[in-house]
Amino acid sequence: MNMPKVSVIVPCYNEQATIRLLLESIRRQTFPLADLEVIIADGMSTDGTREAIAAFQRDFPDLSLRVVDNPLRTIPSGLNRAIEASRGSILVRLDAHSQPYPDYVERCVQALEEGRGDNVGGVWEIRPGAATWIAQVIAAAAAHPLGVGDALYRHARQAAYVDTVPFGSFKRDLLERIGWFDETLLTNEDYEFNARLRKAGGRIWLDPSIRSVYFARATLKELAHQYWRYGYWKWRMLRRYPDTIRWRQALPPLFVSSLIALALFSPWMPFSASVLAVELLAYFLVMLMAGAHSAVRRGNFSLLIGLPLVIPVMHLSWGSGFLWSILRSGMKRNG
Repeated sequence: MNMPKVSVIVPCYNEQATIRLLLESIRRQTFPLADLEVIIADGMSTDGTREAIAAFQRDFPDLSLRVVDNPLRTIPSGLNRAIEASRGSILVRLDAHSQPYPDYVERCVQALEEGRGDNVGGVWEIRPGAATWIAQVIAAAAAHPLGVGDALYRHARQAAYVDTVPFGSFKRDLLERIGWFDETLLTNEDYEFNARLRKAGGRIWLDPSIRSVYFARATLKELAHQYWRYGYWKWRMLRRYPDTIRWRQALPPLFVSSLIALALFSPWMPFSASVLAVELLAYFLVMLMAGAHSAVRRGNFSLLIGLPLVIPVMHLSWGSGFLWSILRSGMKRNG
């Protein structure tokens, strides 16, 4: 049986700390290396990423590995530059912060060949991005239902058709049907790509046996920046596909809006101040309960304080970015 040629495409920028871990994981794949190539689209890294890639190439010349430039330094442009340089009939998208399980590519190819879906992906296992207590808490929060809502790719146990998958894999001819990644979106490019796929009648298959490790952000500053970008670009995507919004995506901007509105009205309407106090108290009680439950379940009592600190950063950053994007859009229309 002839194996299809597979291209692993990876957008990358300043990933010296994790890029070799990714490449070592790809080299350990059960899928034949002779039928596999890796294309890294590097956004002109300045931290030694390219030197780390070159060192890996010298150590392991048996893995076909190429680096192409991504001068725009965005994820969707990186994906498109990697696709342009690739030759495989199947494309597997990975991230420089990830480590796929050894059978990741094999399982993706099998599901695609069996016709399970037009885009196939699996489940993330979130791990700390550093050996610090706050990085451990951030990883726990990134996998907690209060942090990610109903995102099945973080906790699914059964295979199912879904709205989106991270690090999807698909046949090259899919690009002819729905187009490439949208370079006007600086994030949410996967979700937008999958929204187009679904509108074209395609299906997205999530199989929890397809697994990868994803390293979460290491600091609260990095986390806040990440989630602010998620919220900001989510609104830009929803303007095109308003029917794709889910309840978990609507809650953070509604929460932030209520806090702002109640705070603004409080000086003139004392009742607003009382409602604000009750809302904040209820919110942090829920956070404390979540922290206590996770601390006991994991045997890590830093989560008792850590989760009530980290999850609000995720909610407030995402909601603020979403609202700022709405405001910016309105200002441009009226400008």
